[in-house]
Amino acid sequence: MSGDAAAARLAALEARAREDLRLMSYPARDWVRPAPARSDPVLDVLIVGAGQSGLAAALALEREGVTRIMLVDASPAGFEGPWETYARMETLRTPKHSVGLEGGLPSLSARAWHAARYGAAAWEGFARVRRHDWMDYLRWLRGFVAAPVLNDTRAGALADAGDGLIEVPLAGPRAPARVFARHVVLATGFDGCGEWHVPEHIASAVPPDRLTHSNVPFDLARVAGRRVGILGHGASAFDTAGAALDAGARSVEICYRRRDIPQINPHRHLEYVGLLKHYPEMPAALRWEIAHFFDTRDQPPTQNAWDKATSYPNCRVRAGCPWLRVAFEGGEVRVDTPAGTLAYDFVVAATGSIVRLEARAELALAARQIARWRDRYTPPAALAHDGLADYPFVGAEYQLQPREAGTGFDWLGRVYAYNFSSYVSMGPHSTSVSAHKFSMPRMLRGITRALFFGQIDAVMPGIAAYDEIELNLGEKRIAA
Repeated sequence: MSGDAAAARLAALEARAREDLRLMSYPARDWVRPAPARSDPVLDVLIVGAGQSGLAAALALEREGVTRIMLVDASPAGFEGPWETYARMETLRTPKHSVGLEGGLPSLSARAWHAARYGAAAWEGFARVRRHDWMDYLRWLRGFVAAPVLNDTRAGALADAGDGLIEVPLAGPRAPARVFARHVVLATGFDGCGEWHVPEHIASAVPPDRLTHSNVPFDLARVAGRRVGILGHGASAFDTAGAALDAGARSVEICYRRRDIPQINPHRHLEYVGLLKHYPEMPAALRWEIAHFFDTRDQPPTQNAWDKATSYPNCRVRAGCPWLRVAFEGGEVRVDTPAGTLAYDFVVAATGSIVRLEARAELALAARQIARWRDRYTPPAALAHDGLADYPFVGAEYQLQPREAGTGFDWLGRVYAYNFSSYVSMGPHSTSVSAHKFSMPRMLRGITRALFFGQIDAVMPGIAAYDEIELNLGEKRIAA
């Protein structure tokens, strides 16, 4: 297909999408009363993160008549999220038929965009969306967000500003020093609950130039001609292995503690309407049990990642091989394992994230006051899990909650953890594309309800003052 033909189809799709947005805009008027003026910008909603969740939230809020919105993202424009920064998979793991970002408008969907880009028949020819195509789709989707997006901008520590406002310091080349917002959405992704985790016995032993985490950007040229050791068995471990081998690594060994690598992905079983839509309404005990199950069972790597890495003759997979002791000796990383001592020139920790709210700049002042699962629920001894207990106990619409009422942190109820912080409370898929169809309206309802009840005193006066004439009597007069 020619580039001109694809450009023409994309232009036609954009025109159709804008017309669909217009046709589906009822009721169209702004309805949120402005907050008291301050010397700095005052918003109804600040969205921290302009990746897929942030864009979906902005589009949804604008369609609900909430227009004083701003998005901030630490990444450069067009590189929000992991897709072209540290992600190394060839395709998304999410099934291609997942919907939700488009807010129910087919013309804004990934499928419509893909058909316009590559032709209608192309959609049927693959199982999952290619990673670079997904990023291009998100760049296209951003064009429909009316609110400003400030890239290269970081949000600082949220704080109560009085008058129902939250103060948010900002640092960025085009950003004001601070803004005030009635509500803040934290659309900060998988590590939004803390930070990527490198086990201490590795981080303290290996020089920084010989170590990285699988979920941060790094120059793959650093592994060319080197022996690479990877700890972990998930998708990022095998994606990184394949990328390192493509980059000319001398050898790659993937080590993990389990005797058998998972082959069944129970996450796929979660994808049905009843569970996706009503997950947070289930009893706390059941939500905890599900989170415990998934934490102890885990997902397998994707088939693509497995096939690519293991297709290289210089790739070795070592099961039952935890890294017991790590040291940097004689210019190499030496790793003691049950299989003996292994030696590498460069190591990668594919060890996920850790819940550490205080590590998030936006929560630095409030982390200790946020209610955790340990504050609200005590599991049976057989299901005890300190890591899960650290997760925030998120409200029904993703709002954070104070550990104790009346301590000056009730404003946390206007901060929405639409990121992996909500894992235990809202389910493993709640903020992924798989569940946006159900989870985004839930958060949206919480925000618009709070905005409406914040101005409920104006309802009756507004009704009484309404004076637009609908019936013109003309020359007719009604007899007394």
